[in-house]
Amino acid sequence: MMKFFVVCAGLLLAATSQAAELRIGAKVFTEQAILSELTAQYLRPHGYESRIVGNLGSTIAWNGMKSGQLDLTWEYTGTSLVAYNKVTERLDREAAYQRVKELDAKTGAIWLAPSRFNNTYALALPEKVAEEFPDIKTISDLAAVLQQPAKGSRLLALDIEFANRSDGLDGLVKEYGLKFTRDEVRQMDPGLVYTALSNGQVFVGLVYTTDGRLESFGLRLLEDDRGYFPDYTAAPVVNADYLKAHPDLADLLKPLAERLDDATMRRLNARVDVDRETPAAVAADFLRQEKLIEEAR
Repeated sequence: MMKFFVVCAGLLLAATSQAAELRIGAKVFTEQAILSELTAQYLRPHGYESRIVGNLGSTIAWNGMKSGQLDLTWEYTGTSLVAYNKVTERLDREAAYQRVKELDAKTGAIWLAPSRFNNTYALALPEKVAEEFPDIKTISDLAAVLQQPAKGSRLLALDIEFANRSDGLDGLVKEYGLKFTRDEVRQMDPGLVYTALSNGQVFVGLVYTTDGRLESFGLRLLEDDRGYFPDYTAAPVVNADYLKAHPDLADLLKPLAERLDDATMRRLNARVDVDRETPAAVAADFLRQEKLIEEAR
């Protein structure tokens, strides 16, 4: 019996020692917390000792992954194109993915198979405004209405970063001929934009297309009919040296990425931001429902 115990203990220790540590970097917003939990919990049964390093700024997470301080992070094609590679050319979903895949591979960042969701920017109308202006379906429609004499407040709510980027508000205004005075633009924390829209305090606001509050707050997304906003398809990106040491990671993560589309991410985000569930619980439930794991880890 003692010999049997020693053998079993030895096998357990050997299996544990063979588990690969995986450090996952997550940015400081809900969707990233969910994506990191999905990845960590999904990979643990496959022999990865996943550890999440959360609440990181975009640049810190990106540089940490490239330098090897982190092993993996979920990134967005538009962020890489605009923020990291300074590409201003307008590219569709597939072209954007192929461009960042090529450019970032040169710096040690390997893009794996992408998800099916695009968390890009959008303009949204609060429920009351949408009811008052049923014909505003696109940003061009909005621009036409803004040319008319105002019946009331024409306030635009948007986050501070977008308001001050050259490819942000200024470019959007020029592309569509939007008419907002300086006094009509309200810069605020991204979360407060949704509060302002929900409370009917603004005419229109800048939102994100996979945010869970869109449906629960009754917001109407306007079509970006001139294709101004970049594609922000999300995908896991892995440090090149780590992937070389663990080549199975690419095939392992593909089924997870393929199950994530716009509607799915909005639903998962809503369970955290609206229903106040934890990212860990939401991730575990999704993985079980999709039969990607048998039980929460």
